[in-house]
Amino acid sequence: EVVRVYSGAMRAADSHTYASFARLLGWADETRTLRVRANADTPQDARVARNFGAEGIGLCRTEHMFFEGDRITAMREMIVARDEGGRRRALAKLLPMQRADFEGIFEAMKGFPVTIRLLDPPLHEFLPHGGEENKLLARTLGVPRAELNRIVDGLRETNPMLGHRGCRLGITYPEITEMQGRAIFEAAVRAKRRGIEVLPEIMIPLVSTVKEFDHQRAILEDVRHQVLGVMGEEISYTIGTMIELPRAALTADEIAETAEFFSFGTNDLTQTTLGLSRDDAGRFLPAYVERGILPHDPFQVLDERGVGKLIRMAVADGRRVRPKLKVGICGEHGGEPRSIRFCHNLGLDYVSCSPYRVPIARLAAAQAALASPR
Repeated sequence: EVVRVYSGAMRAADSHTYASFARLLGWADETRTLRVRANADTPQDARVARNFGAEGIGLCRTEHMFFEGDRITAMREMIVARDEGGRRRALAKLLPMQRADFEGIFEAMKGFPVTIRLLDPPLHEFLPHGGEENKLLARTLGVPRAELNRIVDGLRETNPMLGHRGCRLGITYPEITEMQGRAIFEAAVRAKRRGIEVLPEIMIPLVSTVKEFDHQRAILEDVRHQVLGVMGEEISYTIGTMIELPRAALTADEIAETAEFFSFGTNDLTQTTLGLSRDDAGRFLPAYVERGILPHDPFQVLDERGVGKLIRMAVADGRRVRPKLKVGICGEHGGEPRSIRFCHNLGLDYVSCSPYRVPIARLAAAQAALASPR
């Protein structure tokens, strides 16, 4: 019945189960100190998240917006462009699409913070990998098939998770960061002019050095000056980073000099700390757990002694430099009760999880607060 109410198939007033459910979550919300956000990539996802009680978006993965309809064609056009001019022409087609999505998300959140992660995955993920789809794409883009094959082959990486992705893309192709920054700021102004309070938090991914962060931040600040200056508006915003590499955690004090928030990407931080591929480790991790080598699957329950130690160090070092540094997590662990307890005890500001795990996270945060008041 609860799901039927949330989906609009049943009125809340007609469900005693939903009334009890809402009462329990109300008590949880009065008790917890840890905020609960949701990972949401589209306006529809954001609306679902709000229905489940999310207090903002902790991770909006902008790349997911590029896989729909005409967007994937424009994205592929950008990737195969021969020069910067060609990339900018393709990005100009993507700009209004991203801007509309961001405006819709701001509208759905209505004053709650929205953390938007800049483009993260390697570019080859957007391209077909042979066959008829390659042939069709070559015809659509007016590119010789042999040249397209050469481009696709050139983008393949032996270890793409540690390859040309995240902020490395924005450094190599700053026009991508420019387009995304422009889409965010223009969407924020449009939403504000419609009476919607907006709180964008722009997140730079896969940073390992403060110079990477500062490079991307400078581009975003320049775009902000251009957009807000022309539109004659002021927007409250912050720029921070996703801590998902051990070096970023170990140099958090340097990064906090200019980053206004940290969001721990615990999926990748677990991979890079334990040296495990999340896509492949399922072949042997059950045996590790069964034989007591690991207490839990570290991709399901946060590894407090290893990954948790890095997070603890980064939070302490970051807040020593910037005492009011906002800190949260946005990996799958954000909806897991034992991991949520760790986040509460460490003094994080929020956790972020999938929309459908938000009620679980709200209850777990309350249980953590009762067990260890802060």
